[in-house]
Amino acid sequence: MLFLKKYNTIFSLLLIIAISFFVGFSFGNNSSSGIESVYGLENKQLGMPNDVSDFSSFWRVWNVINDKFVPVYTDEVASNDERTYGAIQGLAASLGDPYTVFFPPVESEDFESTIRGNFGGVGMEVGIRDGILTVIAPLKDTPAERSGILAGDKVIAIDNVPSQGLSIDDAVQKIRGEIGTRVTLTILREDMDPFEISVVRDTINIPTLDTNLRGDGIFVISLYNFSAPSADLFRGALREFVEYGSDKLILDLRGNPGGFLESAIDISSWFLKIGQVVVTEDFGGNKENVDHRSKGYNIFNDNLKFVILIDGGSASASEIVAGALREHKKATLIGKTTFGKGSVQELVEITPDTSFKVTVARWLTPDGNSISKNGVAPDIEVDYTKEDREAERDPQMDKAVEFLLGR
Repeated sequence: MLFLKKYNTIFSLLLIIAISFFVGFSFGNNSSSGIESVYGLENKQLGMPNDVSDFSSFWRVWNVINDKFVPVYTDEVASNDERTYGAIQGLAASLGDPYTVFFPPVESEDFESTIRGNFGGVGMEVGIRDGILTVIAPLKDTPAERSGILAGDKVIAIDNVPSQGLSIDDAVQKIRGEIGTRVTLTILREDMDPFEISVVRDTINIPTLDTNLRGDGIFVISLYNFSAPSADLFRGALREFVEYGSDKLILDLRGNPGGFLESAIDISSWFLKIGQVVVTEDFGGNKENVDHRSKGYNIFNDNLKFVILIDGGSASASEIVAGALREHKKATLIGKTTFGKGSVQELVEITPDTSFKVTVARWLTPDGNSISKNGVAPDIEVDYTKEDREAERDPQMDKAVEFLLGR
């Protein structure tokens, strides 16, 4: 799940392109030097950088399309707006970042509805791994989970259309749809031939948290996402744990795709002293890095025996919490290496009906390790195989219990 910062700032790119459009047509077939000189003037007036690329080739292609293009494979020629949107989408794609995307009007509204919380879909978080659309995790009690989709599954086609080359948001738009309709996903799973799973779309209400008091005195908190209510719900779960009087806690973050940074900091703060770094927001030199620090609730002493379960479906905020509590020596990590989604996206309003989601920072653990580069590795690695799932065994949970009981 993406970290998002939303601003109402009007980005000047469309304004620049609109003005440049008329400059290009005003000069028509004039020499490139004429275009460059006028464009340089516009750069100064609009506050554009001096090192902006020469756009003369762009406008020549635009004019060639107007003068010569004959539609063969479609009945309609894209409108000026559609061509402009396509150009901006190409600009975003050139960065090679699957999380940086421009949204034309329809896609912008769809994305806004998605981040508001409830939406029609199948209930799984996806990302790009090694250039392939990959399931980070199916959400609990959703059509995706019930249909048998697993974390790590590679989605190589959506309704028989190859997913190669799709951005995250393009893929999500194809998977989402009208409630009650079906989407067919072609899945590539380790050690298996490709196969299809047909999933009925439904309204997705994202679950948050469960607790379980085991007979052996171990208290388990299963956290499914870092949504807005997560921090309050986690506080209630900790109260239940404290009232029980146990000193053995398991936080299960397997299949948790992340969510809000604020929730990750708040949850980490129950185990850290005030001012300890939870995560560093690294802006790549564009501005000074920001250390996000513990609020210092720190209600547990060093006698707490604490395990965090992680796997390839643990991403984003899950990786922040797991990395911080391990590096501050508050918890032992058991399971498999996390997904590696350690970047921050900012949603910028371009016009009233278009928007641009852009990666603005990367996450670093307190020791300065990049979450995006390698994910977070466990202290104790334990596999969870297909045979384990079919037999309803959970060797990762079993290992956590064994560790806490000192066996």
